[in-house]
Amino acid sequence: MEKSKMPTYGGQAVIEGVMMRGRNAVAIALRAPDRQIVLHTEPLSPIYRSQWMKVPFVRGVISLWDALNLGMRALTLSANVQAGEDEKIEGASLYLTLGVSLAIAIGLFFLAPALLGQLGERFLQLTPWQSNLFEGLVRLMLLVGYIFAVGKIPDIERVFAYHGAEHKTINAFESGAELTPQEVARFPLEHPRCGTSFLLTLVVLSVLIFSLLGQLDLHIRLLSRLLMIPVLAGVAYEYIRWTANQLHRPWVRWMIAPNLALQRLTTREPSLDMLEVAIAAFRTMREKEQEVVL
Repeated sequence: MEKSKMPTYGGQAVIEGVMMRGRNAVAIALRAPDRQIVLHTEPLSPIYRSQWMKVPFVRGVISLWDALNLGMRALTLSANVQAGEDEKIEGASLYLTLGVSLAIAIGLFFLAPALLGQLGERFLQLTPWQSNLFEGLVRLMLLVGYIFAVGKIPDIERVFAYHGAEHKTINAFESGAELTPQEVARFPLEHPRCGTSFLLTLVVLSVLIFSLLGQLDLHIRLLSRLLMIPVLAGVAYEYIRWTANQLHRPWVRWMIAPNLALQRLTTREPSLDMLEVAIAAFRTMREKEQEVVL
């Protein structure tokens, strides 16, 4: 198979496991408390195979929804496997948790920096361009600081190790290597299509795009940040997609160097048993993909 025609797979680390997503199906492999590997599979919505996924920028918005919806469901499933039947998160408590988490993320990474930027205009006499630059720098520092801080939590470090296992497995597949823990272990932690790269690209783009909006009243500024999230997601997706297909160009590798560097904060070297889980998720997803196609 030619590299240009190779399927592009993605994934996500969850609690004691890995989710692997294809074009037709998703598989989640989890290391249960009894040390057995628990597998969960399901077909993906037909929208991932629709004409919408061929429309530039629109497919980025769909992918953002995918990351939020499918990713949170995978995290919930993994948490429930670790907690057991008596402590499952489900029903109203689940939706409340998801809603509060999303609201906090939007408030912290989008609205709070916009508010600080507006205060900079008012009290520091910043120009609109300087204010937007200041807002972007605050957003970037919050993102990097948050990732760095949570990465110090032991449980999150294990999730980051499973993130590394996910990357290594996909890198091994794309290189045509045998998918065994020992073989996969030698591949790099970084991957150009990582969600961490997507987030950094989105933050950098926010500086450029928000600067075009000029001076705004506070309520309009905050509303614009909310409404522009889908636009930023669409542009960031196309950038990540394009650079991932242009890695043979040295100047493109230079462009994505900051993205790959940031991934060092969200990945850790996985153990062989973590790689075993990631490989199980990947193989199961591939098998399910073929079943869905048939």
